Amino acid sequence: MSNETTHHHGELGDAEYAEFMALAAEEGFDAEEIDADLDGAAHGPLPVLAVVGRPNVGKSTLVNRIIGRREAVVEDRPGVTRDRVTYEATWNGRRFKIVDTGGWEVDVLGIDAAVAAQAEYGIEAADAVLFVVDATVGATDTDEALVKLIRRSKKPVVLCANKVDGQSTEAEAAYLWSLGLGEPYPVSAVHGRGSGDLLDAVLDVLPEAPPQTFGPGGIGGPRRVALIGRPNVGKSSLLNKVAGEDRVVVNELAGTTRDPVDEMIELGGKTWKFVDTAGIRRRVHQTAGADFYASLRTASALEKAEVAVVLIDASETLAEQDTRIISMAVEAGRAVVIAYNKWDRLDEERRFYLEREIERDLVQVQWAPRVNVSAMTGRHMEKLVPAIETALEGWETRIPTARLNAFLGELVASHPHPIRGGKQPRILFGTQAGTRPPRFVLFASGFLEAGYRRFIERRLREEFGFVGTPISISVRVREKRRKK
Repeated sequence: MSNETTHHHGELGDAEYAEFMALAAEEGFDAEEIDADLDGAAHGPLPVLAVVGRPNVGKSTLVNRIIGRREAVVEDRPGVTRDRVTYEATWNGRRFKIVDTGGWEVDVLGIDAAVAAQAEYGIEAADAVLFVVDATVGATDTDEALVKLIRRSKKPVVLCANKVDGQSTEAEAAYLWSLGLGEPYPVSAVHGRGSGDLLDAVLDVLPEAPPQTFGPGGIGGPRRVALIGRPNVGKSSLLNKVAGEDRVVVNELAGTTRDPVDEMIELGGKTWKFVDTAGIRRRVHQTAGADFYASLRTASALEKAEVAVVLIDASETLAEQDTRIISMAVEAGRAVVIAYNKWDRLDEERRFYLEREIERDLVQVQWAPRVNVSAMTGRHMEKLVPAIETALEGWETRIPTARLNAFLGELVASHPHPIRGGKQPRILFGTQAGTRPPRFVLFASGFLEAGYRRFIERRLREEFGFVGTPISISVRVREKRRKK
């Protein structure tokens, strides 16, 4: 049996898929819609398009136009984009991620360095590049510098000539052929003019979905671990301790690590690829350029990793930043291990308060394995690998459809959904359409409340484990049956 056939219905085998579709037809669901649901739940990472260009050429306006809503911050002055950078977009039924690489106030290094650093990150993390130039200004020296960068990356590129509001400015767009990046697509991001042709060109260069390069299902290389956490929690010290030598600069000054460093490390009889990342600082927009990149790089490291080891300084009160970093890992769909560092510095009183803080602030990630370590003394380092392996195992677990439906049947019988407005929605059947992380699609007779979905997740974990992995549950509600 070829992989082709199984691939198109998520991770369901052919027999399982046929059985599942028969069940769906019996309950009155549309076969095409169900196929779309399974595909959506089973997809790996979406292809990434980086939108690059110098400040104030209209990148954020264009991003809003593409995603169809006002989400990227737009202001008529350069460098307003800072905080959130990734959005999901759909065009002609294809989904992709879009990264808005904004700018900030020019620092002492001058605009070229700031824009170049920003674009470099965006280009490195992307599958294709959308290069935006202001057609009314023409190509500047900064644009020329960016062209060199894009060429070096060897990534496919689409050239957007923005601010072309009518016939008169189209001639100006034509001058941009001189950049040597192929056809300039004349667009008005503000009015939407020409954006359809531009997006068609983008889909031509974007891959369907980038291959998952990690793990045993991938190329069979070492498993990838991202070490993340706020500055100065001891990420570099931990990396040096597991490596058994000083490979990373360690400094009492917070934030000395700027670039992720990939390290092949032998641990517990296996080779692992560790990515040490620059710490994430408080609210990105309050920080200077280098820290802004540190947080982008953490996001980038998560994209490349399979499991995130979130390092927390146990000697200090849990900060909002710690929970935000854990959320980043969960939202990225990675397996998660939480390592409480500097454990050797804790007295009885601090331990008592730490347990209370964990109960209060980390209740959403009770499923993540926890290790108490000391990067300085090496305490409990041997517990790190089993915790990572457990989390990866949970991340790759799949429940066969028949077994899942037997479980759901018992669950609904013993704990039905509360009656709302005289109706009682029921789960009719479900399937696990994907792994890494586990993704479930449930089919129901009515809307399932968030509290009930959380209850289902909790019971799934009790029954099947899923230690160390986020779980995604999407619900498809049956439309009223059409009268023939």
